Amino acid sequence: MLTAIIDYDSGNLHSAEKAFQRMAREADAGEVIVTSQPEDVLRADRVVLPGDGAFPACKQELFDHTGLFEATEEAVIRQGRPFLGICIGMQMLATMGREYEDTRGFGWIDGEVLKIAPQDTALKVPHMGWNNLVIDTPHPVLEGISSGDHAYFVHSYHFQVADPAHRLAHVDYSGDITAIVGRDNMVGMQFHPEKSQHTGLRLIANFLSWAP
Repeated sequence: MLTAIIDYDSGNLHSAEKAFQRMAREADAGEVIVTSQPEDVLRADRVVLPGDGAFPACKQELFDHTGLFEATEEAVIRQGRPFLGICIGMQMLATMGREYEDTRGFGWIDGEVLKIAPQDTALKVPHMGWNNLVIDTPHPVLEGISSGDHAYFVHSYHFQVADPAHRLAHVDYSGDITAIVGRDNMVGMQFHPEKSQHTGLRLIANFLSWAP
């Protein structure tokens, strides 16, 4: 069993690598590698796409790595391998991103990535720090996770899904903010599971054992 964390020069992946490797050992879920090679993605049993920064820049970086998106699409869409998007890696699942300029996403989960606009204008953007999850839709990756469990967020834009069934969890920041999305063999987390202590490690372990 091989899990590939895609490195496309969009963030420091050291903490993610360590967290996934730790949970893979505990769950006997095989090897975890960080790679920018399309051939590694194609042979992987699970694919993880992280991302830090702005939506347009992250998408450009991914597509600048020749063959990397195509390999990801082959593995996830055509081969049906489990996929996890983290932060911007989750946002790129959307149809369209509205950060700085309109940028087409992968279109794997219908919806838009929009600027956070809290109803309480005294709240700051970015939404940064710990917030309590509210579970919307049961899912195997959420096994052992309950409403009230907290996760660590750092973001100014959020994913508004077109189909409410694709929103697995949200948080309240003077208005609902999507925290976890999912459809078929793919899930995405707006927060950083590798920085979210027990809750994040449980989510990683669940993903590594998930068989959609």
